Amino acid sequence: MLKQISVFVENRPGKLAEVTGVLYREGINLRAFTIAEAGDFGIIRMVVDKTEEAYKALKSAGFTVALTDVLAVEVKDEPGGLYNIAKALGDAGVNIEYVYAFAFEKERALIILKPNDLEKARKVLEEKGFLFREKLE
Repeated sequence: MLKQISVFVENRPGKLAEVTGVLYREGINLRAFTIAEAGDFGIIRMVVDKTEEAYKALKSAGFTVALTDVLAVEVKDEPGGLYNIAKALGDAGVNIEYVYAFAFEKERALIILKPNDLEKARKVLEEKGFLFREKLE
């Protein structure tokens, strides 16, 4: 499993710069990133190279921060990668709460997902032969 940092922020100009400024000053590199907005607030979800340091730095800077276990599933960068994951989990009765993805290396993609049942999701996907990343370098 992979640790993701979630930062809860007001949805207004400059907030993203404040969050990423903290990471920059601490020498922390973003590996994966997404923002979900909900009206006046947003959730920044990210995977970084130094999780504990990022968590402490953001907390010290006054942000509301949470650590969450997510799965990082490696797939071929071709049509059907996410479908195969979603189908396997759906057939097993596992709900995907959110997902974000990015391509890396040649012909590979990484899908980061938060299922409602992490252990069951991992077991189902392992049985289907999916590969997992425990950290992003």
